Amino acid sequence: MPPNDSDTSSAPPVLSVTELNQRARQALEQDVGEVWVEGELSGVSRPSSGHVYFTLKDERAQLRCALFRTRARFVAAPMRDGDRVKVRGQVSLFEPRGDYQLIVEAVQAAGEGELLAAFERLKARLAAEGVFANARPLPFPPRHLLVLTSPTGAAIRDVLAVLAARWPLVQVTIIPVPVQGREAAPAMISALGLLNRQQTLDPSRDVILITRGGGSLEDLWAFNDEHLARAIFHSRLPVMSAVGHEVDVTLADFAADARAPTPSAGAEQLVPDRRERLHRLDRLADRLTRAERGRLETEAQRLDHLRARLRHPGEVLAARRLQIDQLEGRLGRAMQARLALERRRENHLRQRLSLRSPDRLVEQAGQRLERATLRLHQTLPRALARHRERLGGLARELQAVSPLAVLGRGYAILEDDQGRVVRRAADTAPGQALEARLGEGRLSLTVSGIEASDDGDRGGKATE
Repeated sequence: MPPNDSDTSSAPPVLSVTELNQRARQALEQDVGEVWVEGELSGVSRPSSGHVYFTLKDERAQLRCALFRTRARFVAAPMRDGDRVKVRGQVSLFEPRGDYQLIVEAVQAAGEGELLAAFERLKARLAAEGVFANARPLPFPPRHLLVLTSPTGAAIRDVLAVLAARWPLVQVTIIPVPVQGREAAPAMISALGLLNRQQTLDPSRDVILITRGGGSLEDLWAFNDEHLARAIFHSRLPVMSAVGHEVDVTLADFAADARAPTPSAGAEQLVPDRRERLHRLDRLADRLTRAERGRLETEAQRLDHLRARLRHPGEVLAARRLQIDQLEGRLGRAMQARLALERRRENHLRQRLSLRSPDRLVEQAGQRLERATLRLHQTLPRALARHRERLGGLARELQAVSPLAVLGRGYAILEDDQGRVVRRAADTAPGQALEARLGEGRLSLTVSGIEASDDGDRGGKATE
């Protein structure tokens, strides 16, 4: 039988492009997962969003990569076209365009893989423990700066030069420690502990700066020591880390309260620029001078205005006397007018009182009472006669419909011992006691027999 085009029960399901890309992305993420890939950087792009997009390639293939902003800030090495790097990431697919790509989590220069991998593992563990949670504000400017660094390195010269140029008032104490090699981390940890214990003896010590110049990853490895990061985290004195160049990032940077990209930048962040402060003071002095001048001018105008308003005491007294005389005249006229008004009011009240004298009111009330008594005597007999006539009519109507009137014509009402009216013979039984109510009096009866009536009912006989 030829196939029927309308029978689609066995046909495979038809997917949309979106559904297909979703399945492909899920398959890539589940089957391949996280991988390390080594290759050459190409087409490195850094848009304003902060993400980094690039292509990783070798001799025969290339791979699109995306390094998002949240992870890009932890990449210490610069990313330039032509650099050979190792990247760790999750294989995925960008569904809107169907692009196969690698979502990068970490980047390291090829050849430094073991150190960087150890760095990433230790950084993740310390971050999970909260060792990187320090963010205390640094005193600005500090009174006494404690610098942990090599006394012979270029970093201390840069720091002292910047401090002298910007804010020579700060007191600086150099704590000489090695900044490279196996002895560096223990020496810095010991110095941090000593400075924190001595802080109670000299409260003016308020900031610690840990610094050194740039170098290779191995040169800066002492600043990635786990115990040094914990010592910085637990320091009661706030700590700034200024290690290496701008691209160098160490665990000491994350554990410190503040981080500077270079030793010079750290010194600039710690103290203000005295020239800017002097310039600001000059501006403030100019503003103060202008404000004082404006205030003096305003007060001088106010004084001139008050002087113009000021009058001789004699003139003021004469004006007050005239005002008092005028007030006395107004008071006298007001009193006369008030007395006249009260007199008129008194006369009016007297007239009203005479019209409403109690004797007159009693006389008027007596007259009204006499008239009401006369009307009562005239209307009462007529009303009584009218009500008697109406009552007689109602009595006659009531007598006409009264059951007693029916009984008076010879009829009787039978009742059982419960006081219920007997209407049918069938409602009685032989020997049952009944009571007959007559027009005058009552009879006690006993049923001796029951007889059927003409309409099928039974009639009853009763004996007295």
